[in-house]
Amino acid sequence: MKNVVAILIFVCVALWAQTNPLNLTTAQVVKDMGLGINLGNTFESNGDWINGTTVNAYETAWGSPTITKAIIDGYANNGFKTVRIPVAWSNLMTGNNAGGIYTISTDLLNRIEEVVDWVLADNMYAIVNIHHDGGWWTKFSTDSTECMKKYIRIWEQITAKFKDKSGYLVFESLNEEGKWQDVWNMYDGSGNKARAYGLLNAINQKFVDIVRASGGNNANRHLLIAGYDTNIDRTSDPMFKMPTDSENRQAVSVHYYDPFGFTHLEHDEDWAKMRLTWGTDADYNELKNFMNKMKTNFVDKGIPVIVGEYGMATQGRAQSEIRNYTLAVAEAIYSRDMCPVLWDIQLNPDKGEVIYYYNRKSNPPAFTDQQLVAGIKEIAGNNATPIAKHLQLTTNHSPTYYSLKGKPLGNTKPTKAGIYIFKQGSSIRKIAVR
Repeated sequence: MKNVVAILIFVCVALWAQTNPLNLTTAQVVKDMGLGINLGNTFESNGDWINGTTVNAYETAWGSPTITKAIIDGYANNGFKTVRIPVAWSNLMTGNNAGGIYTISTDLLNRIEEVVDWVLADNMYAIVNIHHDGGWWTKFSTDSTECMKKYIRIWEQITAKFKDKSGYLVFESLNEEGKWQDVWNMYDGSGNKARAYGLLNAINQKFVDIVRASGGNNANRHLLIAGYDTNIDRTSDPMFKMPTDSENRQAVSVHYYDPFGFTHLEHDEDWAKMRLTWGTDADYNELKNFMNKMKTNFVDKGIPVIVGEYGMATQGRAQSEIRNYTLAVAEAIYSRDMCPVLWDIQLNPDKGEVIYYYNRKSNPPAFTDQQLVAGIKEIAGNNATPIAKHLQLTTNHSPTYYSLKGKPLGNTKPTKAGIYIFKQGSSIRKIAVR
């Protein structure tokens, strides 16, 4: 019996070492992140009009209900393995002015930690970033010293708060705000392009330096680096540079909302036509060409890619069109070893809005389109990583739980927090109960 227990422990520890994100390359982690979803229009909500002095006042200001564990559980139960949590850290900040101390609200830090812990408890990855944050990013072009001071202060506090979280937590340097039209007009090409890219490259480098110097698991945590405007073409430009990282644990972040007339517009503009449908040969070729560009310029060169946002951001499209587009984009991204993260917000049917994706207010929270969910699960299943396949459990035998010393604990999952050995059929692995 002692020999059997020793073998169990040895095998389990070996498996745990192989599947701990901090023991994997970033490319392996991005593949293991599966399909993701954004907790959108929630913790990044901001605006002077918001009447309240609590975290919850901001959390619910843009239409989301208060986030619960059941909401997070719903993501995991429906095939998602990553949750991106956009945050406006300036909300309720002390000393949020030029020359100020830029101290993040303790209540906000604690609330984000609570949600991150729910994500981690569901064995999902959590991505935490600085998201829009009131628009102070535009001032980098005119007062980079003060803006960098604020940026440093924010990340010093975030990294200190979360440095001991597991490798399933990923930090993202910023959102789409890495662009400065007053420096370089990316539409007509006028201005100083080199300086505009230089600003973003410097911000991303400072981000890596802060995280690595903060200790704990941050010393080799996987990081997500925002591309220029998170636009595929502009991020593929040679002027965009990935930061220097001694750990070589970085992925690049872009967003995909093409064609914009389908995903965003409610009426024609002089620069694009509103579209109610998607799915022509030209549409599929456009999608394929964009994703091949990221694969060629980054994935094939050893730089993993996370598409941090994609999906619908307007009304008036048939659910079948939404489903077709969403699944096509997710498959195009994930089949190229990149991680797609769906942009999801809480809409209000009482105001005539249609919830295309996830209803956070239903009991229990649920996706409104089960065909979409089935498609998401099929994509994830067809592209399961070797890690995921290895850890899939057989159903031929009852599960058995053991202590780390090999003591049998029965067939019911322990409730006491700790690390245990789980065996079912030929599968043996370590599990954490939080």
